[in-house]
Amino acid sequence: MTTTRFLTGITTTGTPHLGNFVGSIRPSVAASLRPGVQSFYFLADYHALIKCEDPVRIQRSTLEIAASWLAAGLNPEHVTFYRQSDIPEIPELNWLLSCVTGKGVLNRAHAYKASQDKNTAAGRDADDGVTAGLFMYPVLMGADILMFKAHKVPVGRDQVQHIEMARDMAASFNHLYGEHFVLPEAAIDEHVATLPGLDGRKMSKSYDNTIPLFSSREQLRKLIGGILTDSRAPGEPKDTEGSALFQIYQAFATEAETAALRQQYAEGIAWGDAKQVLFERVDQVIAPMRARYEALMADPSQIEDILLAGADRARAIATPFTRELRTAVGLRSLRTAGSAAAPAPTKPAKAALPSFKQYREADGKFYFKLVAADGRVLLQSIGFDAPRDAGQAIGRLQKEAGALQALKACLLPQEGVEDREVNDALQALTAAAAE
Repeated sequence: MTTTRFLTGITTTGTPHLGNFVGSIRPSVAASLRPGVQSFYFLADYHALIKCEDPVRIQRSTLEIAASWLAAGLNPEHVTFYRQSDIPEIPELNWLLSCVTGKGVLNRAHAYKASQDKNTAAGRDADDGVTAGLFMYPVLMGADILMFKAHKVPVGRDQVQHIEMARDMAASFNHLYGEHFVLPEAAIDEHVATLPGLDGRKMSKSYDNTIPLFSSREQLRKLIGGILTDSRAPGEPKDTEGSALFQIYQAFATEAETAALRQQYAEGIAWGDAKQVLFERVDQVIAPMRARYEALMADPSQIEDILLAGADRARAIATPFTRELRTAVGLRSLRTAGSAAAPAPTKPAKAALPSFKQYREADGKFYFKLVAADGRVLLQSIGFDAPRDAGQAIGRLQKEAGALQALKACLLPQEGVEDREVNDALQALTAAAAE
């Protein structure tokens, strides 16, 4: 049976809430039990340093998140569960990848662009408050993924860009030093639920509207009681559409239970009664896990031992792979320099070709870029409203001699890239298609 490696990282900056459980923890634990799947789960505490400057918060979050995953059923004997900072090979790979990653690629990272846009809107310098860590965030994420040769990385649509960047880094390194990295793919589950929070918006610590996953029974009842509802009185029919209460209930209930509550909505259930129904259903799911969570939180050394054992398992992969990568780039012992035999001549490999990559961004528009064989971005489009429009532009660039000039308004100049390089790449594609 072919084994597929899945990898998921969790940034250690917050307390897990019901939305995290429904959208990430529960489906990930279930996925780890599938045959033919090798799962890697890590606590991204290096990433946390970019977002949080409170060391106590980072340590506490690491403990809470690890305890939550274990309480939810993650089996550390069946998966590789580790803390990012326990794998020193990852920051080393971060540096190796930074040496093959173009600055122009990182300029387009969503988080960096969002920070610049926010600064510009406020009349500040575009890079005000932007750290090198934030700018290099995608490279560290690439190192996390590529170190373990992950085939699939479960992400939301807003994170697909990071997987594309990791693929570009891997392709650039492979082009220069030989085939070492697996090119990862984004695994997007369109059916993963997104829960509303106390105010009806998406449940997020950014909105301060969350329900902590392992609230006490009393706190859970109080928080659910505070969920925003409309003014319809008992006996008046109520809409399930847009009801935060109903959406949360649906994420925890069976189809039959959901259908029963939908009928009660139609019959005019009182909001207080609906909240009680929701409380009992959520607590029924959470209570058994809560006991395990509280036991783990009371014994942090148990969690530490689990994470260190996971780090040993992860490093059994990372350490020899890092030696391989060091050798590939020339970081070798000098004892072998004088005696190393010249490599036997081999038949030249077929030259790698540039390629077009088409993708959709978080703004809903469709883009493409022309990427050189070494991974550098030569050409970047503006956003198109339909994928067909982007595809037609690519077709013209590949077939029409004057298309580059004709489509100039749709193309963004790339720093350090000359028109000659773009023309050479397009001609190489045209010649390959004619062979």
